[in-house]
Amino acid sequence: MTRQKKPSEYNSPPKIVPEEDKDAFRLFDIENPDINLFNSIDDELIKVAGSELHVFKYEQDDDYDTLYNERRDKAYQAKPVTVYGQYDPRAIEENLTEFGIEITNDQFFTFNKDYLLDKLKRKLLPGDLIKPVFQNVYYEVFEVQEDRFDVYGVYHLVASARIFREAEKVFPITPDPS
Repeated sequence: MTRQKKPSEYNSPPKIVPEEDKDAFRLFDIENPDINLFNSIDDELIKVAGSELHVFKYEQDDDYDTLYNERRDKAYQAKPVTVYGQYDPRAIEENLTEFGIEITNDQFFTFNKDYLLDKLKRKLLPGDLIKPVFQNVYYEVFEVQEDRFDVYGVYHLVASARIFREAEKVFPITPDPS
């Protein structure tokens, strides 16, 4: 049985200022203990106001096409990692364009950086799948950015994702055995 971590244990170690920057003018102290406090508050706010999400980690291997920068048959972990994050659930839009029906539903997921690193045991990568517990839609992450606060450091990761259309092939629906 693993021990539950306290919010203060999700904090990253203090950043070391390079020698050339020691004389630079600073508006804040990098080793300020308030950084840990604000990070734990941010983590708690995301858990309270956010939603439960399943993350299926993308398994990278040597079968990677460098010409097209992709792998056609991606491998995902079968067992998802349950995390908390914030997103704005929206209805799927199907717009009729001159090229036919186009599904546009890019989604933005916000996570606490230290919490997510602790749960996934690695960074969130483009290619990972996110499935909200309350929706039957899979989203494939195509970009991950750090939402930066210059005064206190990085707390958030913002993952941009789009609908994963091959979900039925990767995660087939099995009939109920009863």
